[in-house]
Amino acid sequence: MPHSFGLRARTRHMFSRKFRDHGAIPLSTYLKTYKVGDIVDIKANAAVQKGMPHKFYHGRTGVVYNVTKSAVGVIIHKKVGGRFMEKRVNLRIEHVKHSKCRQEFLDRVKENRAKKAAAKESGAKVFLKRLPAQPREARYVKAVKNVPQTIAPVPYETLL
Repeated sequence: MPHSFGLRARTRHMFSRKFRDHGAIPLSTYLKTYKVGDIVDIKANAAVQKGMPHKFYHGRTGVVYNVTKSAVGVIIHKKVGGRFMEKRVNLRIEHVKHSKCRQEFLDRVKENRAKKAAAKESGAKVFLKRLPAQPREARYVKAVKNVPQTIAPVPYETLL
């Protein structure tokens, strides 16, 4: 038999609920507030079929552009051919969650503000830019009491 090409084709594992995550949806899902401009992750919840995203959008991150009482509108950039198209998807709130992709950046901004204030108070200069991992510092290896050793592989031995 040929395989099907339906809306939910090949989503057996994608839309299944995770281990120990079955049953009723927690109320905290419905009590979260979404505002226009929030960054959200789309994760389809198979227990609610209404307002479910297409399988393409599962796992994508977008920006909220519209909020209604039980759903949010999300803008996602989809690659079509060689360009990115702006897609507007309306999803129920069971299928979205706040993204943590900017949390590290926001934490760093808060730290930098505190460092700046402390430096201004003490009158010192502070360097706030991130740096990649630097190479190790140079060192000398003395061979006075540290004679170089020749290392060779152990010959093959049978254990029979």
